[in-house]
Amino acid sequence: MRPCIRTLLFCVGLSLLGGCVTATVDEQVYNAPTEGIGEDSVVILGRRHASDYETEPDFVSCVGDYIQSGDNSITVIDELEFLNAVYPWFEPRTAPLHPVDIERLLKQKPVAQKMAALRVEYMIWLDGSTERTGGSGSMTCSFGGCFGFGTWGHDANYEATIWDFTDKAEVGHVNTSATGQSYMPAVIVPIPIIAPVQGTACDGIGQQLLQFLSSKY
Repeated sequence: MRPCIRTLLFCVGLSLLGGCVTATVDEQVYNAPTEGIGEDSVVILGRRHASDYETEPDFVSCVGDYIQSGDNSITVIDELEFLNAVYPWFEPRTAPLHPVDIERLLKQKPVAQKMAALRVEYMIWLDGSTERTGGSGSMTCSFGGCFGFGTWGHDANYEATIWDFTDKAEVGHVNTSATGQSYMPAVIVPIPIIAPVQGTACDGIGQQLLQFLSSKY
């Protein structure tokens, strides 16, 4: 089956509540389930390969919440619950990096039993982060208040890799990137106008994963 490839471009402008965010989403999916995942479940995990790097847990939770709010028939296993259930096989040094590693994992009887009990059909790995970029402006504060103006940016880049745990195969990728500019004017009281960069990236990647997993789309 040929892959489905889509690219989405959109800008979220929140002139009063937040800065402007520009985002792109690229999707490449093979063999999406035509009738959803039924009574099976999906687990969404953040990549953590080093002590100083991890995909933010709140981003992982955000994507899971987006999917469940879009289709409450989909069972999304909580990341921490899953990691505790299969400890230590999904710790940073032992977690599988490629679908072929699933076969090795299932040779461990406790892992195979737990996966069967949890009815894991799809495993989605999230890799990436949101970083602050640059900054300019100045602000001074005294007993009379604060005066000035500051601005800074954020870049969010994430990739979701979808594994079919039953077929032990990779079945899709979703990439999202978002950039935004935040502002803080101050006339007596500083007023932060924050660009929801990470939230926009979550919505973008969550929407594509929801369409992959749900029978409603």
